[in-house]
Amino acid sequence: MSGTTTNAAPNPVASDLIGSGVEGGLGDQIRAWWQRVRGGDMGALPAVGGLIVLSLLFTILSPFFLTERNFANLLNQAAPLVVLGMALVFVLLLGEIDLSAGVTGGVGMALFVVLNSQFGIPWPIALLAGFGFGFLTGALIGFFVARVGIPSFVVTLGLFLGYQGLALVIIGPGGLFRIEVPELIALQNGNLPVWAGWVMLVVILAISAGTSFWDRARRTKAGVPNRAISLVFIKLAVIAVLGGIFVFVLNQNRGQSVNEVAGVPIIVPVVLLILWIGTFALDRTKFGRYVYAIGGNAEAARRSGVKVRWIKWWAFVICSSLAVAAMLFSVARVGSVDATVGRDIVLSGVAAAVVGGVSLFGGRGRLMHAAIGALVIAVITNGLGLLNLPAGVNLLVTGGVLILAATVDALSRLRSGGAMRV
Repeated sequence: MSGTTTNAAPNPVASDLIGSGVEGGLGDQIRAWWQRVRGGDMGALPAVGGLIVLSLLFTILSPFFLTERNFANLLNQAAPLVVLGMALVFVLLLGEIDLSAGVTGGVGMALFVVLNSQFGIPWPIALLAGFGFGFLTGALIGFFVARVGIPSFVVTLGLFLGYQGLALVIIGPGGLFRIEVPELIALQNGNLPVWAGWVMLVVILAISAGTSFWDRARRTKAGVPNRAISLVFIKLAVIAVLGGIFVFVLNQNRGQSVNEVAGVPIIVPVVLLILWIGTFALDRTKFGRYVYAIGGNAEAARRSGVKVRWIKWWAFVICSSLAVAAMLFSVARVGSVDATVGRDIVLSGVAAAVVGGVSLFGGRGRLMHAAIGALVIAVITNGLGLLNLPAGVNLLVTGGVLILAATVDALSRLRSGGAMRV
């Protein structure tokens, strides 16, 4: 039977759906995941394995590592690096880099503390000025990279050097300002009430369930296959069990005096909120799909109608703005701001993303991967500190882990047929 077949136009709803890979039951998902791993796409698997091995190793070597007090301290210690790593993911996915992210956040904090302490400007407005500086810096980088065509390495290296001088001008040589805002200090030094930790877990479960069923409804409406619903309940069960253990441990009294110290650190829900918003943007919006498309093949994305320049511009804006948030968490932990804030952390942020499985070549990685990589680096720093080893050993180990992670990334791209850049 012959005739002309007319294909229906692509469903606009289907084009907006999150890519979920091979559909099917649990067995199908496991087989699909194993095929991806064999093809070189290991994602965060090496980082998760490294995190488990390092945790077991330091638990054996130090009796203080696996304690409630150190666990809470580790979360506070890792928070700035987690957020900075997530910030850098937005530009790394494009195959770009931002070496100025740390000092951008440092200058933003310098502006905030000087405006608040010396000029008496209310702290919310002063803090908004600091974030505004981050936004403008990202816009400037995006302009030079996307519009002028200067490599991001050169632009951000120049700002990395220049902003160190700007911080000295704002703060003054050897200057140090204390943060006199209890609300900000509490971000890294306060804890939720015991009951609020359980409420946080319920909210996480509700958001996860709502997002999952919303995705399923959209896919059903568009006529796109769904995964087995049992996978949704398995995911929720895993979150409930692990989250319950997490909250229970942190709700134990970890004080060393008559004053009780218990509860989930305040910084935890704040970082989780940033992680959820960023993941939603990358997974469930056109902006996110365009970021991955440009990182995979910028020219192909441009020819298909993607406004590459605008996507790059916004990616650098988001990166610099989140970098200010990361440095806010950093200075809130120590309670002061000086001219050196942000100088040394940016390379650790890049390392966190790469260790977690984000590709330096663009187009592959997730915010969760950067968060896991940051936890790996934080565990190394924390564990070696408990063993009273010199800071040089910490740098050597972190550098070795980064080289290993970058090697795994390069080899996995070769195995999956990707082309290495020279």
